[in-house]
Amino acid sequence: MKKLILMLAILALVSPAFAQETEGASEATTTEKKKKDKPKKAKKSKKKKTRINLSNVLVIGQIDNSEDRYSLEINLTQMFTAGGVKTMPSLNILKMGGDAVILASDSMQQVVASKGIDTYVIVSVRGYDRRFKVSAKQQNFSEALEAASLFDLYRQDIVSISFEFKFFRGGEFVHGDIIKCGNISDRETVLKRFRSKVTKKIEKKWTSK
Repeated sequence: MKKLILMLAILALVSPAFAQETEGASEATTTEKKKKDKPKKAKKSKKKKTRINLSNVLVIGQIDNSEDRYSLEINLTQMFTAGGVKTMPSLNILKMGGDAVILASDSMQQVVASKGIDTYVIVSVRGYDRRFKVSAKQQNFSEALEAASLFDLYRQDIVSISFEFKFFRGGEFVHGDIIKCGNISDRETVLKRFRSKVTKKIEKKWTSK
């Protein structure tokens, strides 16, 4: 009888520990199963470099200062032409001091088309900072031409400048880019950095070569 009582006492002590151990093993198995069943996160695909395959373009400098606008358009025209792109500055189409907004009119676009051009690029100074990114808002051609020009090609004490490029075909936005130029000390270095960066962009991204 004493042996029976002793065995029952031992059993009573061992059972909770055994049950706890079994429960722990069960939880571990469940957790392990959840980890296995958890879907793996898809790897982020690398962003492919896009080309807009430029073969022709009308250059529009969106800047209030007439001297700066002339410099931008002429420099861009020379660089695009050297890159094998048929190019014309808007200053060859508009009368001196003419509002670029009229380039969105049907009659003016017919004139441009008759010269073998169907792509337009608007270039402007986005600001004197290196943190700017391409605008998420995609305007149509008319809206982009109406945008205000807030910055000059050079301002005293600036050390960097960002240019924004917006390309349009058929009145619709097709591509945008930001070119950032650093180590600026005067107007001439702005143009020097601009020419260097844009030439590389034309060769590596904007043409079909």
